[in-house]
Amino acid sequence: MDVVIFIGSESDLEMVADAGRILDEFGVSHRLEVTSAHRSPERTRTLISESENKGAKVFIAVAGKAAHLAGFVAGHTSLPVIGVPVESAGLGGMDALLSTVQMPKGVPVATMGLGKAGAFNAAVLAVQILSLEDPTLKKKLAEYKKALADQVENFSKNIRKS
Repeated sequence: MDVVIFIGSESDLEMVADAGRILDEFGVSHRLEVTSAHRSPERTRTLISESENKGAKVFIAVAGKAAHLAGFVAGHTSLPVIGVPVESAGLGGMDALLSTVQMPKGVPVATMGLGKAGAFNAAVLAVQILSLEDPTLKKKLAEYKKALADQVENFSKNIRKS
């Protein structure tokens, strides 16, 4: 498995559905685990270690409120960690954003935007990282980027016709 997605609770499951789909589209093996830096720290440490031993190359950590899942993961691995803050009631996700983006020097977390779009982009970034050593994945990524550009061009053409 190339990518491990950690979510802080079952309520984050819907948040990562599209991320799993994009990884599937690219043929990237991945696994999803529910774990918490605060409520199940030993489990999280064990999952990180076991994942590394099984060949994980990138971690995606999704959590809301002031959860520190991405930072916890980054503190226990030298593999790339992509953090996805989740919007929540109260502070609207600002607490999750700050706890993900404000990492101490030497412990980086690549932080995406809030919510579903952030989770989707985390999967795309994971594919970009993996494509550095996988020519087939690099080709699929180039085709994906071209399809995005084609969508914009086609939309633009349709607007001009109107």
